[in-house]
Amino acid sequence: MPPIHTPLLDQVHVPGDLRNFSPGQLRQVADELRAELIDAVSITGGHLGSALGVVELTVALHSIFDTPTDRLIWDVGHQAYPHKILTGRRDRIRSIRQGGGLSGFTRRRESEFDPFGAAHSSTSISAGLGMAVARDLKQAVGEKDDRHVVAVIGDGAMSAGMAYEAMNNAGAMHSRLVVILNDNDMSIAPPVGAMSAYLSRLMSSRRFMNLRDLAARMAKKFPKGIERTARRAEGYARGMLTGGTLFEELGFYYVGPIDGHNLDHLLPVLRNVREADEHGPILLHVITRKGKGYPPAEESADKYHGVGKFNVITGELTKSPPGPPSYTKVFSDALIGEATRDLKIVAINAAMPSGTGLDRFAAKFPDRCFDVGIAEQHAVTFAAGMATEGFKPFCAIYSTFLQRGYDQVVHDVAIQRLPVRFALDRAGLVGADGATHAGSFDISYLGCLPGFVLMAPSDEAELMHAVATAAAIDDRPSAFRYPRGEGTGVALPEQGEIWEIGRGRVLREGSRVAILSYGTRLAEAMKAADNLAARGLSTSVADARFAKPLDTALVEQLARQHEVFITIEEGAIGGFAAQVMQHLAWKGLLDGTTKFRPMILPDIFIDHDSQTKQIVQAGLTAKDIVATAVSAIATLTRRISAASD
Repeated sequence: MPPIHTPLLDQVHVPGDLRNFSPGQLRQVADELRAELIDAVSITGGHLGSALGVVELTVALHSIFDTPTDRLIWDVGHQAYPHKILTGRRDRIRSIRQGGGLSGFTRRRESEFDPFGAAHSSTSISAGLGMAVARDLKQAVGEKDDRHVVAVIGDGAMSAGMAYEAMNNAGAMHSRLVVILNDNDMSIAPPVGAMSAYLSRLMSSRRFMNLRDLAARMAKKFPKGIERTARRAEGYARGMLTGGTLFEELGFYYVGPIDGHNLDHLLPVLRNVREADEHGPILLHVITRKGKGYPPAEESADKYHGVGKFNVITGELTKSPPGPPSYTKVFSDALIGEATRDLKIVAINAAMPSGTGLDRFAAKFPDRCFDVGIAEQHAVTFAAGMATEGFKPFCAIYSTFLQRGYDQVVHDVAIQRLPVRFALDRAGLVGADGATHAGSFDISYLGCLPGFVLMAPSDEAELMHAVATAAAIDDRPSAFRYPRGEGTGVALPEQGEIWEIGRGRVLREGSRVAILSYGTRLAEAMKAADNLAARGLSTSVADARFAKPLDTALVEQLARQHEVFITIEEGAIGGFAAQVMQHLAWKGLLDGTTKFRPMILPDIFIDHDSQTKQIVQAGLTAKDIVATAVSAIATLTRRISAASD
């Protein structure tokens, strides 16, 4: 019979408990941690593949480094599920991404073991360098602070320019910083094996580093030309063995690659790296496999990157009852239709082909679809370049991620009035990913830019029209926003119709209350109108379609002909309502005759929960619209009564 092992994960309450275990026991902890992770995510859904890939690395890091005194930064934060289990949050791991539960990313206010929140990628090296320099400044004035700073960057995050900006800065500053490159998508180095592990242990050892430093000091005694030649020879010699020449050129001491699933390789190298106190920034290159240890996730890394609930034994995802197509699918189908008719249409995404639906576009038009990696800045300017040559680029980027390319939107697109079309997926509240991924701000940050056309379809059929309209706009930039999740189930046309720019539509005419919706709150506005009518309050409902250019004639009509005028949008302060209010103010229509009430997202960051509950918390339901209208009517009635007295 095989030996029966006493469970060890139950004995790990904080990472310090790992430091009492032998390497063999740590391997057992890793196995138990992987099983715990699979079971937990099967219940809650979440980011599975990348988390499975860092199980051994997580165990090794927490057993070698003194966290939380030593700072450990995960980038992107969805790699951190095993880290959460080992840092006192195991009892809550089945609440991850649920309302009131653990965040799906690292979060400072959640645990002292999360020194930096990381939900957007490629920030860890910059943040880690900031922490390292802060430590050095404390030491310079006599404060005791000898902590280590470790940034684990992976899951594609090294494709973003910010990571290289940070490395360039770190290499020049020579602060003590450890960067671990978790290479889990494709290896950028020679195959990993025993020889590589041996070389990594050798080059990370104190003896080798000290010998290297001695050689460097000796080289300084030589004439400058010989010194430079000696330095380059040493760097390139190690680069030829390890593949780390790029990182060496950026000023990092490169170690690796090593097998990120082999604790016999990880533990001694991490120990050597920890003890290399006087050697500036170090980059340790580890090779891992997404989904490691769970065959369904290993075989389908993309499918299991982020998953819903699933059966642990079979790996089969729990299927929801069939419903309407998602907005993302409708966008993809509409764009494919437009591209079939117009050979100049091209599509661009930033490492989110399936998330934006462009994987389907790429299957149809492989030569006209471009995934530029986690590089939103580049994506925007790349699109601008194509626009200068007569092509019609659709840049499909989540609303929250376009924030990362905002300078390029302003400088490279808006100022030059180039017809780049921005398809803003995940606009509004997004559910389990929470505040970091909510598309709250695009109406505000694009609405202030001269010349932009901003659209928000109210349902999936309207989304098809928005795609067709964007394709037809060829003299200025445009953007259209749409939410995460399923559509409303409306019948879809064969192809989209081109809207008249800057024109909304009236769906229901009334006399006392006017509701002007921008985007997918329109269905709730119609429900509210039915409720208000039952209360004797005749209500008009209109769909703005455009925030810019604004349908000023429609806005003035609604303001002049109704006692109460409500706008509603799933966006932040400074958005659609601000555009309406500014126009009304200039027309003298905010004089108190009509009660104006803007309904927007509250001025807070709304935590992760279901989208339905987030909308309730935001106060953007039909019930909230009714309450707003009734309150405004009551205020107006009191004012009229007081005036007559």
